[in-house]
Amino acid sequence: MDASLLPALEDVLLVARSGSVAEAARRLHKTPSAISQQVRRVEEHFGVALFERDGRGVRLSPAGEAALGAITRLFDQAEGVFELLSELAGEPSTTLRLAASDYLGKGLLVPVIRQMLEKRAPVRFAITTANSIDAARWVERGEVDLGLASASSAGGDLVKQPLFVQPFLWVGPRLKGKAPALRERLRHEPLLRLAPGSVGRRMLDAYLDRERIRPISTIDVSSVSLLVSYVSGGLGIGLAPALALTEVARSRLDVEVAEVEPLPVELMTRENFRRNPIIERFIDRLAAEGRRAEQRTRALLQA
Repeated sequence: MDASLLPALEDVLLVARSGSVAEAARRLHKTPSAISQQVRRVEEHFGVALFERDGRGVRLSPAGEAALGAITRLFDQAEGVFELLSELAGEPSTTLRLAASDYLGKGLLVPVIRQMLEKRAPVRFAITTANSIDAARWVERGEVDLGLASASSAGGDLVKQPLFVQPFLWVGPRLKGKAPALRERLRHEPLLRLAPGSVGRRMLDAYLDRERIRPISTIDVSSVSLLVSYVSGGLGIGLAPALALTEVARSRLDVEVAEVEPLPVELMTRENFRRNPIIERFIDRLAAEGRRAEQRTRALLQA
């Protein structure tokens, strides 16, 4: 084994995760030419092309796709070694990388992380906001350690721990007097839609096709929180997960249970993800927060 290639393999991993030499260079505080040189060094050493051009970025070649899992596992193990040595030195520290959608981060992660910070747990958090499908993909590719996602997302090879089951609700501005049902208002008021490819958008599109509803106008939003902000401001009808509505003043909203399947929210990890006592404590507290979230969503439905 040529150990001098390990730094070059780290550069390969960052390029694969970001899909861009320039972005990998930014994250590693290097120049793009230095990153490209390291990638070429690995490719020339093994005589295999790991990347192909893809517009302004790059994508993994078939050989790169085949090698990515092994490279990811290599650096997972390396991180584990560094954590073990820190523990043996009496200075344990864990870096936990997470991906979650905005409303799941606010509803589940914030209270748990707040508790651990107040207890001065030896852990550092690196949190990325992503929809459920991207969160699953990033866990698979090793870009993050843990992902919070709705169960219909990708990630068939991941270890998944259910946290709670939540329904989806129609939500719209509260009107004066006796207002028609939100499903009827869909035919006359703007429809708020999440990004194409997200779990919420797929559910919405399937419902509209099934009911043969054509909205009069649409407003595309980038997140569930932004969808709720539009509705709270008095505009639009949207399909939202129940947890996102538990802390919104009901006096400003009309809410109805949607005729779509409730979905579990799951915590996802890779099969070889190394758990230490700090991570186990974090996961246990997250599971407890999931149970509280389910209670809050039930109370919302009964209000």
